[in-house]
Amino acid sequence: MSRLFGSVRARATLGATLVVAVALVAAGTAVLLSLRSNLIGEAGTQAERSARAVASELAARTPYDTLSGLDGDDGPVQIVDEDRKLVAASEDLRRITGTATTEVTPQPSAPAPGDDDDADDSDDSDGSDDAGDAGDAGDAGDGDNADDADDSDDSEGSGESLAPGEIARETTFSNGSATIDGDAEDYRFAAVEVETHDRGRLTVHAGAPLAAEHSAVNTSLTVMLIGLPLLLGVVGGVTWLVTGRALRPVEGIRREMAAITASEDLARRVPEPATHDEIARLARTTNETLAALETSVERQRRFVADASHELRSPIASLRTQLEVAAAHPELLDLDGAVEDTVRLQHLAADLLLLARLDAGERPAGTPVDLAALAREEATGRTGVTVDAEPAEVTGSRGQLGRVLANLLDNARRHARERVTVTVRREGTWAVLKVADDGDGVAEADRERIFERFVRLDAARSRDDGGAGLGLAIARDVAVRHGGTLTAGAAPAGGALFELRLPLAG
Repeated sequence: MSRLFGSVRARATLGATLVVAVALVAAGTAVLLSLRSNLIGEAGTQAERSARAVASELAARTPYDTLSGLDGDDGPVQIVDEDRKLVAASEDLRRITGTATTEVTPQPSAPAPGDDDDADDSDDSDGSDDAGDAGDAGDAGDGDNADDADDSDDSEGSGESLAPGEIARETTFSNGSATIDGDAEDYRFAAVEVETHDRGRLTVHAGAPLAAEHSAVNTSLTVMLIGLPLLLGVVGGVTWLVTGRALRPVEGIRREMAAITASEDLARRVPEPATHDEIARLARTTNETLAALETSVERQRRFVADASHELRSPIASLRTQLEVAAAHPELLDLDGAVEDTVRLQHLAADLLLLARLDAGERPAGTPVDLAALAREEATGRTGVTVDAEPAEVTGSRGQLGRVLANLLDNARRHARERVTVTVRREGTWAVLKVADDGDGVAEADRERIFERFVRLDAARSRDDGGAGLGLAIARDVAVRHGGTLTAGAAPAGGALFELRLPLAG
């Protein structure tokens, strides 16, 4: 399991599937909530419409037994008075919850104040000492008292002050259930208040069924529960296939690199896809790295072979002289033996310096005056003139001195009479030039002479020309110091070597 989820393909598939799952669950929840809210809102609108229709009939003084909304066809209806007593209800209503009362059987309501006055004037006079003979005045006073009672009830109910025959603008909603003619359902109830002329303030509760909302939500939830796993399976499968196809070139690169490692054949290259994406760039970079590695290894092999060849000559010469001296002491060429030993020592020092440079040894950061260094290296060399102004650089004094010594040795070896050294400051650079009046270097060979163990004159003896490492060492040191070393033509017709190094500071 750990190996499976350790692959990029498996992690990408799992990640994509989880992201899609979270998005689908969030979207599905939002859709269900929105659908439920809309359907409940529609049911509430239908219930409010039914409640206001009944309230309109009550405002028009329609008797309870002739109200059209009590037939139960549009849903349960309850009418309660100010004391929350049920005064009318739908036919065949057996049970109800979620309204002001759970009663389903209407109770007789108290006679209206106007009816009491009209029915018995003597009772009215007994009940109140303030009632006079003027019936209209008594009726008016009773009406005012009823309005005051209604106002107090209104303040406890909807908070609206209503005139007789007026319906409240505010509607309150609630959820509940009811059983009509044996059928039990959930309903959305709307409550609307109405101020009647003869029955006081009444509240109409009308319900609209929520069966459509339940059905739609349940259907949507079922579809989501079935479709979500299927969709996630499709997403996971497609992601697995697409990721596998995208990573197929990477697997090809890995197999080829494993084969290169096993065979140690740096001439092989990894396959490059025809696309222009990151994997194609990875393959190209890998091949460039392999090419650079192959060049480096080949260079090291050639270096080792050339070094072995160069070391063989002085060692063989020295051995021959020692063997001859052992057999015939009088024939010992002591000067030649010393010369071969010195050549061997110099060659070993050159090889050691090249090895350090190839290993990436960083030069020291000490200040070095190229003018003083040039005069110092020119001392004791015949035919060498120095024209230098102070130019301080940062680096290894020993390595920079080795560069100057190699350039002067090379120039003196090819010059006819004169070698000139100049040091100048040019902007942020210190420029040292070594020129001779010899035959110069052909333009085609001005880069090849900096290769290791290269001699332009194949017929020249090693005694005269050295091992061919001086210029290679000089350029490597220049590069390590952040500079350049190039070859060109001198004004006098000979060779001109130009060393550029950044000034200190």
